[in-house]
Amino acid sequence: MFTGCSHTASPFRIGGKWTAQIIRCLEPGPRRFSELEIPLRSITPKVLTETLRAMERDALITRTVHTGAPAPAPVTYELTPLGRTLLAPMAACCAWAAEHLPTLLDARDAHGSPGPSVVDAGVGHRHPQP
Repeated sequence: MFTGCSHTASPFRIGGKWTAQIIRCLEPGPRRFSELEIPLRSITPKVLTETLRAMERDALITRTVHTGAPAPAPVTYELTPLGRTLLAPMAACCAWAAEHLPTLLDARDAHGSPGPSVVDAGVGHRHPQP
């Protein structure tokens, strides 16, 4: 049934809580750690560090120490060509969610599934769960 894509071959990092958001933050170009903390307000420095290290290990980003600058040397993070290949599928997922979010939320209501409020900034819908 799933012979085309082994679950053991898929990169689990892509589905991590913060990975997609970090990829979106790095889409315009390199950023420093502090420049990532601002848009990712609720992430702790520890979790951001762990996620960046894992993404670097998976070849999704590069970490560059800019030597020759005044101490401490600035460090920037940037998407690799491999990391950039995720931008198109992520955009497709966002477009799909924007198009189908009302239907999905209505189905959840009809099913009676409790859950937190869902906000889709791209569509502007807010749908509280019971």
